[in-house]
Amino acid sequence: MNSTRRNQTIPQSAKTPPSGSTLLDVVKSSLDDDKAKDIVVIELVGKSEIADYLVVASGTSQRHVGAMGEHLREQIKKAGLETVPVEGLTQCDWVLVDGGDIIVHLFRPEVREFYNIEKMWGDSASNPEEGPTGTTRL
Repeated sequence: MNSTRRNQTIPQSAKTPPSGSTLLDVVKSSLDDDKAKDIVVIELVGKSEIADYLVVASGTSQRHVGAMGEHLREQIKKAGLETVPVEGLTQCDWVLVDGGDIIVHLFRPEVREFYNIEKMWGDSASNPEEGPTGTTRL
């Protein structure tokens, strides 16, 4: 038996993963196209290492939230991210899309109000009218 190794090349992905700012543009564009309501972008740099940005938006119904989640997954994949885990598509009250450097939470309005993620990640010392530090309303 010949134990010599054959020269094998490991195929490398043709696409490099998109940067956080590129993904943020993709996410904002997709949510805008899908008529998402009350889009909020929270910068997590310096607050957490789980992601660079947290995006929170609302849909008008379970069907709307689910459609936005599926469409967003497709758009992020087109941008170059190979795997895009999505949670919550069975009920569509709260759908989480994991874009690596960006985590997107899509809610029905009453579910969003109940969990109030923006307050959890924001700076409690900030002016409530302006939103938490590092938070941008679109």
